[in-house]
Amino acid sequence: MRDSQPVEEYGQLVLKLIVFGVIVGVIAGIGAILFRAMISGIHNLAFFGVFSLDYDANQHTSTSPFGPFIVLVPVVGALMVAWLVKTFAPEAKGHGVPEVIGAIYYQKGRIRPSVALVKSLASALSIGTGGSVGREGPIIQIGAAFGSTLAQWTHLPEWQRIALIACGAGGGIAATFNTPLGGILFAVELIMTEVSARTLAPVILAVVTATAVGRLYFGDHPSFVIPPLELGAHQSFAPEVLIAYALLGVIQGLGSVVLIRAIYGFEDLFDRMPGNYYSRHATGMLLVGLLMLGLQSHYGHYYVQGVGYATIQDILDTVLTAPGLLLLLLGAKLLATSLTLGSGASGGVFSPSMFIGACLGAAFAYVARAFFPDLPLDPVASAVIGMAGMVAGATGAALTVMVMILEMTHEYHAVLPLILVVGAAHGVRRLMMQDSLYTMKLSRRGQPVPQSLHTPLLLLRCIADLADTPTREGTKPLRDSTQFHQVLRLDGEVRALLPAGGGKPIMALAQPPDTPVLDAVAQLRSAHAAAVVITATGHPGESALAALTLEEIAHHGHVPPAYLRQRRRPRP
Repeated sequence: MRDSQPVEEYGQLVLKLIVFGVIVGVIAGIGAILFRAMISGIHNLAFFGVFSLDYDANQHTSTSPFGPFIVLVPVVGALMVAWLVKTFAPEAKGHGVPEVIGAIYYQKGRIRPSVALVKSLASALSIGTGGSVGREGPIIQIGAAFGSTLAQWTHLPEWQRIALIACGAGGGIAATFNTPLGGILFAVELIMTEVSARTLAPVILAVVTATAVGRLYFGDHPSFVIPPLELGAHQSFAPEVLIAYALLGVIQGLGSVVLIRAIYGFEDLFDRMPGNYYSRHATGMLLVGLLMLGLQSHYGHYYVQGVGYATIQDILDTVLTAPGLLLLLLGAKLLATSLTLGSGASGGVFSPSMFIGACLGAAFAYVARAFFPDLPLDPVASAVIGMAGMVAGATGAALTVMVMILEMTHEYHAVLPLILVVGAAHGVRRLMMQDSLYTMKLSRRGQPVPQSLHTPLLLLRCIADLADTPTREGTKPLRDSTQFHQVLRLDGEVRALLPAGGGKPIMALAQPPDTPVLDAVAQLRSAHAAAVVITATGHPGESALAALTLEEIAHHGHVPPAYLRQRRRPRP
């Protein structure tokens, strides 16, 4: 806020944002209800030929009367999804969260209003017709799209648009899992670029509102019925148990790397296939249908279709205890999810990650107990904690998933094993690959995002601290010397270029060494220049000491240059 702006006016802005946050929370909660109703209706119509909203994702789908022709149901859904995505909103393709993050960093928080509707329809079709995807990512994108739309309709500035996007995303997660703290942390950990009182307050109120709306309809119970875990103080602190959980975390981290590479590997495979989006997606979903039918024929359930909550519930209820079958289901879900998303479906990755993590965690515990009968390792606890490890490794939402598990289990003896598994899984994945499932999609587009929430601290440093390395590349490369009328050379190298249409000579860009990076970036943007010039006192006519380009600043802060080009000076 400018110094001349009255405090009362600023208070009114914040109050308006809080009110809008509550509105977004209400819509996120209602959106979660309607989205699940759409999935229910489409699922019953596709699998049984009847329209009904009576559907419990925690119960296995009964055998379809369509028999072997059930393999065509995912194909029909794929064709409808492809038409929706191609015709109305290409952003609706995929798992949703990368599109939200990309809108924040590369579109100034602007998401088209049509995305919310198209995403809800496309994802409901993908999930309802048997696609192996989750409903969490779509709900996040739907809530975020409404938050962005409301901000655009009311002409809010960029930082308020992003805050309302976070309100929608956090509210969507909270309403889906009935985990308000997890919803807040998800917004903070993955969505928000600024964490302060003015941005956090609306997010908190939005999450509380969305959770309340969800509880009014779904009731006050978690997504899964988790039995009491065998994690007393003795078991959870026993050295051999902690070692086992640390090993489980490493395995989950390796598994998350496999999951990420599989999804994007299949995406590349389908991109190389002949044909168009329709034929590729239909082919992928036909394979999912065959896999689904094969599991039903041999094991009695479709298992890999939809969100997979019923299989997770079977693991938690100790219905599935054979390590071989658990590993088979793990591989089947991994393949089905890779085929579904790789071929172009619309849906999330949160649920498939939990499915795979639960299978891997339970199988690990059963095998460990077979070799070490005296080891007090609870398979149910390993499955629950394994879910957290896989989600943390795959998505990067480590704090979020830890708090969500605690909210769902109320087992505080699980804190230490939970931290071990989540920390190890997240660390192993980061050692092997920098990107998560969410950020890799953007990186593959050439849109990297900051790896740290502390990125804004870079903007408070002095430019002299960053000007000790050679200039790498300017934002205005010298292609035709006639396009530039000002050139700065230091030690014989071109260090700053100003376009011929620019309004300021080079030395008008002079800044003293103690200038905050934030001010230097603003100067670069306003002057359309390639570099800021550092002089002894910042006055024109002085000898140039150094020059600092936008790319150099971005390199020091490990952020994409586009993030700095769009950065506004925050209001105090």
